[in-house]
Amino acid sequence: MADARVALALGGGGARAAYQAGVLRALVREVPELRFSICTGVSAGAINTAFLANFPGPLPAAAEAMATMWGTLRLSNVFRTSPYSLGTRMLRTMVQITSGIPPGVPPVQGMVDTTPLREFLHEAFRTADGTLPTILANVKSGRLEAVAITTTLYNTAQSVTFCTGRQMHSWDQPQRVSIASELTVDHVMASAALPLLFPAVKIGDAWYGDGGVRLVSPLGPAVHLGADRILAISTCFRPRTGRPPRPKPAGPPAPAQVMGVLYDSIFLDLLDQDVMHLTRINLLIRDLPVDQRLGMRPVNLHVIRPSVDLGDLANDYELQLPPTFRYLTRRLGSRRDRSQGMLSTVMFEPGYLNRLIELGERDGTAAAADVARFLAA
Repeated sequence: MADARVALALGGGGARAAYQAGVLRALVREVPELRFSICTGVSAGAINTAFLANFPGPLPAAAEAMATMWGTLRLSNVFRTSPYSLGTRMLRTMVQITSGIPPGVPPVQGMVDTTPLREFLHEAFRTADGTLPTILANVKSGRLEAVAITTTLYNTAQSVTFCTGRQMHSWDQPQRVSIASELTVDHVMASAALPLLFPAVKIGDAWYGDGGVRLVSPLGPAVHLGADRILAISTCFRPRTGRPPRPKPAGPPAPAQVMGVLYDSIFLDLLDQDVMHLTRINLLIRDLPVDQRLGMRPVNLHVIRPSVDLGDLANDYELQLPPTFRYLTRRLGSRRDRSQGMLSTVMFEPGYLNRLIELGERDGTAAAADVARFLAA
């Protein structure tokens, strides 16, 4: 294991990223030899990636602090939930859609104001100006080789991965590029900017949004940064064959259900597709002589995913949402279906988040033996 480059790949899912914190808290406790030389993240997973990479202490302390951070998070730490803020932004958005933007009036950027999230990340990352110098310090000290956060460049519809440390090999293509950069809170905010709901983030002269929108290969950054093994933590539950079907709804799908399906297709489904592709490529490469592999190499992969549907759990905590925001989600039909992809994405409330952390710890403990074998293989 000492000579292998082990990468941690964290996907998105909004509030469901709290599950990743629970898994890592259990793994560092049960597998003491666990170390990551490469950390990659997209969307809400970028928050966890930046937190771990920017932490000045060892991995166990970082995992514990990250779980504590998620356990204290509230929706009011993510965006403004006052009736005035939500109401005025919703109204301005509707006016902008129906009547256009009046002269001299700036357009509405996102349906909610995410200033509280920026302030929360500044405090969590212990930065006053938004820079994350400890990431670069950890790279220079050899604790990490590379850190990568993926965003979507709205100006060109490209997937852009910002990297610190080792640079990505053979990654740049017409619709995906890598940029060497010292990572900041702006990069994290951009990667986690949920489409339509959160405002885009300006970095340099361009506007960036959620990295999951255009990233067709969530494991790609880790592979192209030179990883030999990838530990991926998904927030997507996959039922076993034969699971009883859900009760059929009484009518057509509500907007909340449609939004949940769209968010799942962005944050969850692509990881499973990439896992399948990487597994097949590994099988093909291992059967080829080295001189016929066209520069490709096998990359071992282990995926940890929830043992229950995280969307099923969200409705249990719906009453914890601020009244105005709860009213808006109910108007979208958030109570029509038991599993709520949209609701679980924005359920930044301690009851739900701590339950995900506890579930992640349970699943991480159950997977510890497999992870230890994976590292030693």
